[in-house]
Amino acid sequence: MIDWINWESLKPGDPVYLSSEVRPYRVRCRDERFIICTKPYNPQRAVMYFIADLKERRRGPDNMVFCFGYETQEQCEERLRELQEGAIEVSRRHDVPILGGQNG
Repeated sequence: MIDWINWESLKPGDPVYLSSEVRPYRVRCRDERFIICTKPYNPQRAVMYFIADLKERRRGPDNMVFCFGYETQEQCEERLRELQEGAIEVSRRHDVPILGGQNG
């Protein structure tokens, strides 16, 4: 199932409800192209995350084999900088299309 979300209007702190999930994600940081969302994964004080790419209209994890962390605000902002610089990107193996907003 593809979720219909107005991605362009999301701001840090906003909840993001996905139809396949019970609990919402929260927008941690964003720019005009990328949105990083996380939610707690309690057993190990870790988080689940995804990155929405508004230009390519898809979302998923990053493309790194070993994740560098999305647990803190500082880590999320560092991942956003890495996305902007092209050091990481949304995984093409594990992405799903996004609908909604101006282009969806």
